[in-house]
Amino acid sequence: MHDDTSLTIGRVKRVLDERIRPAIYSESVPLQVSWHELPGEPVAPAEGLALDYTPVAVGTPWGAAWGTTWFHLQGEVPAAWAGRRVEAVIDLGFDINMTGFQCEGLIYRPDGITVKALNPRNQWVPVAESAAGGEVVDLYMEAASNPVLLDYHPFLPTEQGDILTSSSRRLYTLRRLELAVFEPVVHDLALDLEVLFDLQEQLADGPRRFQILQAMDNALDVLDLQRITETAQDARDQLAAVLAAPAEHSAHKISAIGHSHIDSAWLWPLRETIRKVSRTCSSMVELLETEDEFLYGMSSAQQYKWLKTHRPEVWDRVKRQVAEGRFLPLGGMWVESDTVMPSGESLVRQFLYGQNFFRKEFGITSKGVWLPDSFGYSPALPQLMRRAGFEWFFTQKISWNQQNKFPHHTFDWEGIDGSRMFSHFPSMDTYNSQLSGEEVAKAARQFREARVANNSIAPVGWGDGGGGTTREMTGKARRLADLEGSAKVSWEHPNEFFDRAKAELPNPPVWVGELYLELHRATLTSQHQTKQGNRRTEQLLVEAELWAATAAVYAGEPYPYEQLDELWETVLLHQFHDILPGTSIAWVHREVVARYAEVVQQAQALITRAQQALAGSGELQLAFNAAAYTRHGVAFGAARELQPATAAPVQAQALDGGWVLRNELVRVVISSEGLITSAVDLASGRETIAEGREANLLQLHQDFPNMWDAWDVDKYYRNQVTDLRGVDSLQLSEAEGTATVTVTRSFSNSTLVQELSLAPGERTVQIAQSTDWHEAEKFLKVAFPLDIRAEQTIAETQFGYHQRVTHVNTSWEAAKFETSMHRFVLAQEPGFGAALVNDSIYGFDVTRDAVDARVTTTIRLSLLRAPRFPDPQTDQGLQTHRYGLVIGADIASATQAGALLNSSQTVLSGAREVEPLVALSGEGLVVSSVKLSADRSGDLVVRVYESLGRRATGTLAVNRPVASAATASLLEDPLEPVEVNENSVQLKLGAFEVRTMRFTLA
Repeated sequence: MHDDTSLTIGRVKRVLDERIRPAIYSESVPLQVSWHELPGEPVAPAEGLALDYTPVAVGTPWGAAWGTTWFHLQGEVPAAWAGRRVEAVIDLGFDINMTGFQCEGLIYRPDGITVKALNPRNQWVPVAESAAGGEVVDLYMEAASNPVLLDYHPFLPTEQGDILTSSSRRLYTLRRLELAVFEPVVHDLALDLEVLFDLQEQLADGPRRFQILQAMDNALDVLDLQRITETAQDARDQLAAVLAAPAEHSAHKISAIGHSHIDSAWLWPLRETIRKVSRTCSSMVELLETEDEFLYGMSSAQQYKWLKTHRPEVWDRVKRQVAEGRFLPLGGMWVESDTVMPSGESLVRQFLYGQNFFRKEFGITSKGVWLPDSFGYSPALPQLMRRAGFEWFFTQKISWNQQNKFPHHTFDWEGIDGSRMFSHFPSMDTYNSQLSGEEVAKAARQFREARVANNSIAPVGWGDGGGGTTREMTGKARRLADLEGSAKVSWEHPNEFFDRAKAELPNPPVWVGELYLELHRATLTSQHQTKQGNRRTEQLLVEAELWAATAAVYAGEPYPYEQLDELWETVLLHQFHDILPGTSIAWVHREVVARYAEVVQQAQALITRAQQALAGSGELQLAFNAAAYTRHGVAFGAARELQPATAAPVQAQALDGGWVLRNELVRVVISSEGLITSAVDLASGRETIAEGREANLLQLHQDFPNMWDAWDVDKYYRNQVTDLRGVDSLQLSEAEGTATVTVTRSFSNSTLVQELSLAPGERTVQIAQSTDWHEAEKFLKVAFPLDIRAEQTIAETQFGYHQRVTHVNTSWEAAKFETSMHRFVLAQEPGFGAALVNDSIYGFDVTRDAVDARVTTTIRLSLLRAPRFPDPQTDQGLQTHRYGLVIGADIASATQAGALLNSSQTVLSGAREVEPLVALSGEGLVVSSVKLSADRSGDLVVRVYESLGRRATGTLAVNRPVASAATASLLEDPLEPVEVNENSVQLKLGAFEVRTMRFTLA
């Protein structure tokens, strides 16, 4: 036979697109439409239904950016349609390639109950399954005219990302608003052909492919293109045999779960996400009610709470489906957060608040962590997941790696403490699957554990901006359940998949350390004020808990549960993986910065109230210390009378237009250019700064990545650098024994002021920096070349640190040209080290330099960026940083210096000193938090961790009678009783182990 493959393919494509799909609706009549355009923010559904409406016609433009328009849709089903399925078909001016990223609608009945949502891939509304004829149709639609920001030419700067600067021009045009007869056989024929067409594209030439091609030709031979409805079943009959052929015994098995992955904010503001959640959930509940085997999963307790608070009519429908086991709460976190930058306590609270919400509202505790889209994963996460009671971890994002292909799909992930978590990446490389032939074939073809296992997950549905699973996707799933040449697809709870995968892989491969994403590295720096607000508020809330718990136990003060919960939920929400990384629109970050300011104010008010209750009224000046280390003689959690400084004042001496600063520990030389040319540890005589080099050197780079502006920095940015040496002024000032050199610089369109300070008895040179930043597509770093041959850097992560080699021997190491830290990064060699500490910086880079075989290490902190998409004003204006060089540091001193820099001492007038509520002894052991238990029993919860990376023993004492004590999970569930001796418990911790203790006080 001649090869007619290309002829058949072309024939199927054209007939499917131009004849069959248009014939899914055979007859239609127009709806009567009226509208009401809201001038401002959205209104509650009850208010929208009660608006005054005026007539409007198809072809009318509607919807300014971020606007809301309510439509009233009325009509009558023709008597001739009796017995047929009738739907409303609505096209608001959709672009099917922009699902989730443009206009959307939500349909209501007159009683305010939602029906389902409308989006570019879901333009229908059920009216009657079997019409009687003459039914009156009365529907309302709330339509959101969200602008498309990530367009066909992506990453273009736009002012549409904030309602304050967006256009008032109407963006969309009403295209179709009709009642129509839905032809289920034609719809089924379209799906039959689509599934078979996709399948044959993935098959090699052979019997199966040729049989499918012939069957499709046979089907089209009997299909009358002028009588599609009448002949569709005949065409389906020609396809029945190839669709009934069962899959091979060894076929890969895909566990499908309906999914939407609604970003809690990204190219839309938080207020719009609330509506996206309600729209998507409405459609998914409708689909669950009509598709018996379908299961839908949604993460993020915050999104469920939005439903409960703002859209109770949707919440009720969702809650019924959760009770039936069809709508599945996943993930057990407050939001799908970033996991690199939040503190350890923040990640604990993501789990605590997420799981507590699911328990309270649904009686469900999630078994797994569901994070498909976060930008890399901290090596501290495996332990935290296990200690929160999770059994599995799911993500997908690492498939986006630029350079190295991750070697596993199902594996054990080992963290810094040795904890392992059973993990899975979907081998089809997407969390928004459409169950296309390409995706299904890819899942089987790429699965890396195929020698010993045969299962993968497919999250199925339109996501990012919402929409979820469609009836076309569920139709494909039915056809792919057992189809020759394809993987087998079935709807399944992820718990069941993971149980089976564990049985298949009793000895899974192991990945040790961070899951570093070789992309989106600049998310450690973009939107500095957002990151600064996160660091400040998460620290203040831990301090507020400490003082509130101390005041509750000592003074009987009411513990502010509600206020703390509200503030924590706000901070946790803003750790979402497009907010904290700085990749959302201007509107989002503008609101975030304002909300952080409110959290700071409210947290500080809680702290002050508790401290005043503890101290009483008096004239005694009391210093309160909430840092986990003694500060100026004041222990953690204590308040002492403010003592005068005992260390000798810093000596300052002029030198060549600059200054030499010296105390009893270190000697620092600051040049006339404001650069640190020498930093000597006096005890050892060891120089910290590399010979002939200068530290505190600000460097400006061109920063224009190939794509993903706010997300990415590409390694070629290093090829163009400007050293900022120009000095407008350099002045010395002295106060309370501290010497400060103030340096003012101007460059390009910006100005910058640094205060380099050395205090008595300190080995840290602190730098307070204010930058009036007005750059575009630039990256600001500050370099510290160190006379240290460091084989690794040691960067703080949650509850410990992470070591990374400094060389680039392999492509895996070379890809890590921008990496993360929390409060410090340390470079050391045997006998000597130096650390950089900070109060709001997360990104840094490291290079090794050599002169005459003498290797040195340069660490550069990443300070500011200026990408123009999605927020063209990113980081513009006044920005502040605090960082410092710790001379002669090791892990213990770097940890302490970082903690002290991030927690300020407060001074109040009072009548009495305050003893610490808890005291911890043991080298390397650190108190992370002190609080009352979330269940409001009054139990005291204390979390400690081992910070040095080695086994440790110690004693945790409570300064009140203890009735009983127990270890607890991170969800504060008691685990094992612990012996109490004189109100103390003995601790024995492994390297980086996190231990939560729960005390019932007598």
